[in-house]
Amino acid sequence: MQVFMQSVVDKYQASSTRLLHILRELQTEFQHISPEAIEFLATALKIERTQIISVVEFYSFLHLTPQGKYDLLISDSITDQMLGKQALIEFASQLLQVGISEVRADGLVSLNNTSCTGMCDQGPAGLINGYALTHLNESHIKTIHVLIEHQVAVAEWPDDLFTVNDNIQQSNLLLDHEIKQGTAIAASLQRGLPATLVEIDISGLRGRGGAGFKTAMKWRFCSEEPETERYVVCNADEGEPGTFKDRVLLNTYAHQVFEGMTLCAGIIGAEQGFLYLRAEYLFLYQKLLATLAERRSNNLLGNNILQQGLNFDIEIRLGAGAYICGEESALIESLEGKRGIPRNRPPYPVSQGYLNKPTVVNNVETFFAAAKIAIEGGQWFADVGTEQSQGTKILSISGDCQRPGIYEYPFGTQIMQILNDCGAKNVLGVQVGGPSGTFISSAEFKRTLAFEDLATGGSFIIFNQSRNILDIVKNFTHFFAHESCGFCTPCRVGTSLLQKQLDKIVDGHGSAGDVAALEELCQLVNSNSHCGLGQTAANPILTTLERYPELYAKQLKDVSYEPGFDLDASCATTRRLANRDDAGAHLAQVEES
Repeated sequence: MQVFMQSVVDKYQASSTRLLHILRELQTEFQHISPEAIEFLATALKIERTQIISVVEFYSFLHLTPQGKYDLLISDSITDQMLGKQALIEFASQLLQVGISEVRADGLVSLNNTSCTGMCDQGPAGLINGYALTHLNESHIKTIHVLIEHQVAVAEWPDDLFTVNDNIQQSNLLLDHEIKQGTAIAASLQRGLPATLVEIDISGLRGRGGAGFKTAMKWRFCSEEPETERYVVCNADEGEPGTFKDRVLLNTYAHQVFEGMTLCAGIIGAEQGFLYLRAEYLFLYQKLLATLAERRSNNLLGNNILQQGLNFDIEIRLGAGAYICGEESALIESLEGKRGIPRNRPPYPVSQGYLNKPTVVNNVETFFAAAKIAIEGGQWFADVGTEQSQGTKILSISGDCQRPGIYEYPFGTQIMQILNDCGAKNVLGVQVGGPSGTFISSAEFKRTLAFEDLATGGSFIIFNQSRNILDIVKNFTHFFAHESCGFCTPCRVGTSLLQKQLDKIVDGHGSAGDVAALEELCQLVNSNSHCGLGQTAANPILTTLERYPELYAKQLKDVSYEPGFDLDASCATTRRLANRDDAGAHLAQVEES
């Protein structure tokens, strides 16, 4: 064991910033992070054991207790639930003879739910030892059962279990043609890097992860910092349920994404970049490493790129299962080998980011777009879209439609057109921007895709008339309660209280006062949470309560108050000990009429 651990530590140069990668390898080898491993790493990396324990406890894919040799996770995202996920995981539990959230007695297999795996267009989806499973059904579960019982290595499992399709259904400016390797860098160097930044500014390109901050402004701020050691970070931790566009861009257009990162590095003066890849996209890791190696061999990464004196390289860092790491400062903390806790801001990452050095953090799609703008010019991009939202947006469309997948639209496109294009019928509503976004009803389909109207990082989930809105809200609310990083009380406690209060109402035990209390709690969570993710955790409730108050009212009981527990039942033991069962030995919590 110690020999293996030492080899892993040596592989990552005993750097505490690589702690997450080290822990991932130990988790894979030993199915958990043992006390012995924690002691060894504390000494080898010169960090406190409590820090290591806190990191392990923070990330969903790291464990202090042994998991199964085959760790099967089934996505609990709303789109997977719509495709029969619950029946599927119960079938798997029965067939594999292991309880949900349990490890089988022989240690061979464990079974659990997991948050969205980024396969919403090809669910029900799951993970086996971290690798993506798609289009799961009972036949696949039977196959998996046989493979596990015969202890066949996952690398030898049939390819059809792991098939991941791009499903690009509609392209526009960006997806029509991938650029040739090196052309964006060459065009930028020929034009001049300052002039290329002007073109990015003219294009009106804004961050495509959801926040919408002007890209050129962010890059300029970073380039003007007095500290000369700077970094470029690509945020590929798309954990928002319903989002999978970055998965497709990295699978098919990785060269262009890396080209955009290199362009940014030249402009801000950075020599090191990082791609922070969400753990659920482990299946892309080796392919992306090969892409980086190819770029180095073609003199597009490394020292003296294209013999123009530009030095820049990219390292891939894998996450370990934490929704909060999609927030840029939490991502930076994770890059440094820590828990993904959002930082206080200011200072912002452009001033003090990775290792407290100036850092640009942008989404995969942002770098992808910037590379093509460097070739075509800013006006080419700005001529499309609206005055406040230039260019196009790539959507991840899933749910109740005939053609789920990737769609690219000019900003300003009406929701109705998008629904028609993907074959959505009898639509009840659409969740735009994922759970943290906005639920719109069928009366709002003339609204437009734009920062000034309906902004989205990419998620676009469609629900038809057969769906229960409160079931959708319940799924999203449970998701936020599960994914809260726990740093601030309004989010840590508030999301848990939201979950309990909503469940009470949905299950038919709520009163009018409970709905009022729910809305008040939503406002408290949104107004007082530390980061943007906590500040949007109540959106599923607020946006549906605004549009469908009658659905909440319909769930209410005809009592002004219903207790949260049965006081009379709790006195049963006392009555038995006192040998009493008369009326005086019983308690009523609700006054009888």
